[in-house]
Amino acid sequence: MDLFGTAGIRGSAVADVTPALAVAVGAAAGADARGDDEAFVVSRDGRETGSALAAAMRAGLQSGGMRVLDAGVLPTPALAYASRGRRGVQLTASHNPPEDNGIKLFVDGSEYDRERERAVEERVAGDPEYASWDEWGETESIDVLSDYREAVAEYARGHGAPLDGLTVAVDCGNGVAGLATPQVLRELGAHVVTLNGNVDGHFPGRPSKPTPETIGDLMAFVADGDAAFGIAHDGDADRIVVVDGDGEVVHEDTIVAILAEHYTRASDADDPVVVTTPNASARIDERVAEAGGRVERVRLGALHEGIAAAEADGGDVAFAAEPWKHVHTAFGGWIDGVASAAVLSRLVADAGGLAALREPVTERPYRKVSVDCPDDAKDAAMAQLAETLPEAFPDADVDTEYGVRLEFPDASWTLVRPSGTEPYVRVYAEADDVDDLVESAAAVVEDAVAAA
Repeated sequence: MDLFGTAGIRGSAVADVTPALAVAVGAAAGADARGDDEAFVVSRDGRETGSALAAAMRAGLQSGGMRVLDAGVLPTPALAYASRGRRGVQLTASHNPPEDNGIKLFVDGSEYDRERERAVEERVAGDPEYASWDEWGETESIDVLSDYREAVAEYARGHGAPLDGLTVAVDCGNGVAGLATPQVLRELGAHVVTLNGNVDGHFPGRPSKPTPETIGDLMAFVADGDAAFGIAHDGDADRIVVVDGDGEVVHEDTIVAILAEHYTRASDADDPVVVTTPNASARIDERVAEAGGRVERVRLGALHEGIAAAEADGGDVAFAAEPWKHVHTAFGGWIDGVASAAVLSRLVADAGGLAALREPVTERPYRKVSVDCPDDAKDAAMAQLAETLPEAFPDADVDTEYGVRLEFPDASWTLVRPSGTEPYVRVYAEADDVDDLVESAAAVVEDAVAAA
């Protein structure tokens, strides 16, 4: 049984992530944690189906023998913050449409790793393992939000400069970011203008996923107004998209490069490490190297595993990120869009504007294309591509740990990897002549798919 994807369990609340599944996962997670004397904090985002799913999850956990701390409606990073020293469950489908919902499990501030997820999957697939009738847990309500907001603001004060009235536009997308980001930025001294700030599980203002196509109102507002820059979040506030003063979306890898360089320079480690993913730009490597650190890569959706692996090897992880999602390791082991908004705002204030932060970053043209590939042909196609792509690009350095990534002497690169959710093989590329590179790589991919 494969319940967990790259970001927990996610799907239709009617067909997939049902109350029955929530009870089963809760009982399984409770049985798996039984004996550890750990409580589970449970919260949800603002989706219409969240209340019922949270109730079902609480019932499952209690019947599994766990004490449950009901934290109500929270951003996912606030739930992760509350799971330090214990466990946590967030009912959220992140940036998915309103009819979806999902389940994310945390332990001590980090998402469950694959081993823990498999243990839960195996228990769900088997017979329920309920606790004895006299060992079922109880539920109590706790307040997390105020402590979390104060902690983010205090952490951000250690970076950059005071905001002193800096105007920031924040598009919360009717998600739970409206409970945290505007309040934190105001606490730090910003003048915040909020768009779609009310929490509404129908997402009436715009789709939950912030993209250049969906955040047009924010882009126009910043372009026509006096905001220094804009921030957009997804439904549960783990993602952040940044809009510059001209109303244009700043490439997600540029934001990662800015933050990665800052944290590397701020680190007092002898060998600071930044963890990112195979599809991340070489601009990150360049800025981290300039600051005296190095980059390690891990598969998409597994930043927490990459952090753990780097630390197990003796590395000191200064920062971790994949596109749109950042882990501020000195603050905690979870993805946190609210902390990103706070830290980035203070860096902008310190630099005198976002343009000054971007100036050192080399922003080459970037493209991503999808090549049709049936799911049952992906393994054979990727096995062939591990040979044919290096043959087609003999001057490239090759890494086949997470797909096939080719890095060229001029710092351009391409990555070919199978989609985990759709019948495609993805081709990512960044180069001055990105169209030629994409076309050449895609042609090799098409040949491999045809032969698979």
